[in-house]
Amino acid sequence: MPRSLASRGMIGRAVLSAIVLAISAYLLLTTTPRLGLDLRGGTQIVLETHDSPTAVADAKATDRTLEVLRRRVDALGVAEPMLARSGDNRIIIELPGLQDPKEAVEVIGRTAQLTFHPVLGDQAADGSRALPDESGQTLRLGQAAFSGDGVEKAQSGSDPQAGPGWFVGIEFRGTAAQAWERLTAQAACASPGDPARRVAIVLDDKVISSPQVDPSVKCQVGMIGDSTRITGQFSQAEAADLALLISAGALPVPVEIIEQRTVGATLGAEAIDASARAALIGLALTALFLLAVYWLAGAVAVIALCCYAAVSYAALLAVGATLTLPGLAGFVLAIGMAVDATVLVFERAREEPGGGLPHSIDRGFRGALSAIVDSNVTTLLAAGLLFWLASGPVRGFGVTLSIGVLASMFTSLVLTRVLLHLAAKAGLAKVPRLSGLTHQGRVRRWVNQRDPGFLARPQRWLTGAVVAVVLALAGLVVLGPNLGVEFTGGRVLEYSVPTGVDVDKVRAAVTDAGYPRAVVQTSGEDTMSVRTEPVEQADTDRIRAAVAAVAGDATQVRDEKIGPSLGAELRTNALIALGLAVLAQLAYLAIRFDWRLGVATVVALAQDVLLVLGIFAWLGKTYDGVFLAALLTVIGYSVNDSVVVFDRVRELRQRDQRAPFARVMGSAVLQTLPRTVNTGIGVLFVLGALLVLGDGSLADFALALLLGLITGTISTVATAGPVAILLDRRSPGAGRTRPPARTRTRENDGAVV
Repeated sequence: MPRSLASRGMIGRAVLSAIVLAISAYLLLTTTPRLGLDLRGGTQIVLETHDSPTAVADAKATDRTLEVLRRRVDALGVAEPMLARSGDNRIIIELPGLQDPKEAVEVIGRTAQLTFHPVLGDQAADGSRALPDESGQTLRLGQAAFSGDGVEKAQSGSDPQAGPGWFVGIEFRGTAAQAWERLTAQAACASPGDPARRVAIVLDDKVISSPQVDPSVKCQVGMIGDSTRITGQFSQAEAADLALLISAGALPVPVEIIEQRTVGATLGAEAIDASARAALIGLALTALFLLAVYWLAGAVAVIALCCYAAVSYAALLAVGATLTLPGLAGFVLAIGMAVDATVLVFERAREEPGGGLPHSIDRGFRGALSAIVDSNVTTLLAAGLLFWLASGPVRGFGVTLSIGVLASMFTSLVLTRVLLHLAAKAGLAKVPRLSGLTHQGRVRRWVNQRDPGFLARPQRWLTGAVVAVVLALAGLVVLGPNLGVEFTGGRVLEYSVPTGVDVDKVRAAVTDAGYPRAVVQTSGEDTMSVRTEPVEQADTDRIRAAVAAVAGDATQVRDEKIGPSLGAELRTNALIALGLAVLAQLAYLAIRFDWRLGVATVVALAQDVLLVLGIFAWLGKTYDGVFLAALLTVIGYSVNDSVVVFDRVRELRQRDQRAPFARVMGSAVLQTLPRTVNTGIGVLFVLGALLVLGDGSLADFALALLLGLITGTISTVATAGPVAILLDRRSPGAGRTRPPARTRTRENDGAVV
């Protein structure tokens, strides 16, 4: 590249870096984070469902109502609420960060009972339902023709050609389209100007629109089609709000708010302090490791990682994400994972020493670019689908993951490159060895002496992998999964206690009584609640005794069974989103590499998930919402590690397309091993600190990620590589971009014949 073009490119990167860092600094100084229930507390609302003329408020109807409310909360913003059924006809909703019950009612308390009615006239009559229309005129309404359940979606819009104002377009589904046709066919029989020619659209006992059927519509014919528009004097905000309520779904049964109050944080100050210490220690150890391995380049990487933390955190603030303790732990972990891209660049720079520091820097970025882009794109595909298709905490994970990936790409490909070139111009180029990039490290020197033919017999590696998976799955069969309260439901116990009782001491007492996963929080000045897994009466007595031992007195005022907060629909949507995410990754890898390497990546991914599930079962650990987030992160680990190795496979194949594929795969594993070791050690420091100093579910979170890191690294060698080799033997051409010029080769235990 000509020097002038290279200089302009570096100036552009420097300007972009300055702009991004300036915006991040502004957001950090001016924006207050939204903290979750575990860190700050929030508002709790208890809803009660009631029978309607068309539905009975039983457990099934309440479950359907809960899922509609969950979709509505998700549509209103990025948050991590807790929703669970209590008994047959109550729903508990906890909204993080909302300390004002009135605000909470505005967010969730609207019932959105949408119905479509014929208009019988403009005079009230005995036994008929009369409501004022938009102008205040009384309309006598007939029975509802159909409800909001028949609405597929609603969207606000404007049409300047049709006149000023905004409308809400509605698309029907199922039998609602036919019901709409019959409703308008009946209305069209009345003469223009007659109130009976109107159709009333009622939302929460209020006529929001009562348009007259167009004169072109003939009697007993009606408006044919599966869509219509709600028109009226809507502002843009009113139309958007109405579309949101309708598209979120009408509730199957009416609900009534019977209780609303502010609740305290679910985690104590000690747990939060321990997690903060673990994060600082882990990051400090990671920084020292980078300095020890990469010297002055390591110092640049530490600065870049600090900038990464600022940029990604500022992005979370910008989108209004709710920060919970597991989310912050994942954020800290993402800082450790951002080391991977930087290490990739550094190791590529070390592979071919010589040519001076600036040359080594440019060579490192050019060599690592494709691996960084491919690994991050596959992760973004998964994150985007999780955000688009899933809901609740899984959707929130997709948001956090997307932000972390984008910030990591900016830090590694733009900011780190600018800082390294600035350091070189500042005099570092005069002493290139101090940079840490112009000489080979110990691991690379060891790698250069190894024989790449160690994968020549892939069946042996796969046999070991199959044995490991079978042993892990035996834990699920023998012991069974230990599902958390999010999946199984549980019990809420509430006690009246003296004012001023220390909730941290109560939390410690309940833990000592044998319930370490119980959620203890204040629910008023003189009340305290304990939410735990399903327990017997003897357990509730022990919990009450533990509370009373600290408080001096504990009178039970509430004992309710609650359903799972991760309901069946949420779990189903999460599995669908995850399955589509894996298919999207497979398709991308098949395009970027080839289908054999894509299939091998997915097989290794499945193995990693099964191993973590099985090991957790053998250890008796709980599968809860935090574990679900960890498992999603493990999937990202597995794909990322395989992509890095397969990117090197593609590069080696381009150099020599006649080389035995087993040796190509072995060379790729060995050449990327320094990156694997150094990245793994960097992340290990963070996870180790969280595991040792963390508390409860946070320690299990770190354990799941640690297991995922180990299994993901091993599966790339023991599973993904051997699977790709076997597929190449059955269908030669793995990793090739074009066929060999003349000679066709096939492999037999590493030999070309």
